[in-house]
Amino acid sequence: MKKSTSSKDISLKESEMLLLRGTAGIVAIVKAGPRGQYFLETENEEIVLGLEPHDLIVASALSVDEITEKGLKCVLFMIREIRSPLIVLPKNHPASPRLPIVVSVGNKTVLSCNIKPGTHPNQDVLCGSNEFDNLEVTGTLEGVQIKNMPQCEILKVKFDI
Repeated sequence: MKKSTSSKDISLKESEMLLLRGTAGIVAIVKAGPRGQYFLETENEEIVLGLEPHDLIVASALSVDEITEKGLKCVLFMIREIRSPLIVLPKNHPASPRLPIVVSVGNKTVLSCNIKPGTHPNQDVLCGSNEFDNLEVTGTLEGVQIKNMPQCEILKVKFDI
């Protein structure tokens, strides 16, 4: 798929979820919202992440179907609304290849197809499908700025369960 080298600004409200649906994967994005403290659990420590309301929670899945979209929404809902912590697996954890959805939080996230899912404590990189390799999403006051976006379907849906 051909990627755009320019950036695209997309409005996004706290009550919405943005979906970028490709042929092999989906990226889902929501605003962090006003309750800006999130917890990141690694093998050795708990890290408190302080986010601004316009920062992003980004989830990536390596499949494309209705069940995956529902799963993305549920995972993002668990993190933002239920306050579930983000969990980082050790580098060679046997569950890593079986993770259907991975998540990153922060102001900016870059997707990479060259990392193991769920093993990166740095919240600025996220595993994604080949078509989304190098996709960059940044939170703005009005929504999301996206760079290096491939041709994909862009959808906004209500963020509720």
